[in-house]
Amino acid sequence: MVQGMKFDFEKPLKKVELVEMLKNEADEISVQDIMEIYTEMNREGKYVQKSYQDEYIKFYIKSYLKYLKDLKTDETPYNSYVDMEKLKCTVDHLESLFEHHEKYSKPRLKKVLYVTTLYPTFILEEPIHIIGSQFPGGLKIKKNGETYLCPVKEKQEESPNALCKFCIAEQDEDV
Repeated sequence: MVQGMKFDFEKPLKKVELVEMLKNEADEISVQDIMEIYTEMNREGKYVQKSYQDEYIKFYIKSYLKYLKDLKTDETPYNSYVDMEKLKCTVDHLESLFEHHEKYSKPRLKKVLYVTTLYPTFILEEPIHIIGSQFPGGLKIKKNGETYLCPVKEKQEESPNALCKFCIAEQDEDV
């Protein structure tokens, strides 16, 4: 687990407390860290469909930057509590990713993934991928009223590396 992200899953946690923890972690993320992630994504992108590579990298980096920026300026006085059971499952999954995949072993990458997964999921109650994120075939994350729709959620929920099972988006039934 990243240094400032110690949770007592037996005790309630206010959203505002989680925001402060995430802000502390985000303060340690530099432009160089984002550049390192960009470089890694370019390396990883060679395994993605050629026609989708640019969009893949663009939306991941855009998501990371959006959530980091939003978090750093978030002054919302959240009064509700975090779903601790779901938080524990998400943290356990992230830790498993870090443990089993060398590409996630760098401390700064861990920090970025923690912040950009936990902030949208548990604070903003938004999908991990921002609206407009594109998947192969031109399929995109979209919002219909108060519901976020993902074109690939059902296909990815069982993937051992995917965070889809923790994401609040629902499967887009039109796909």
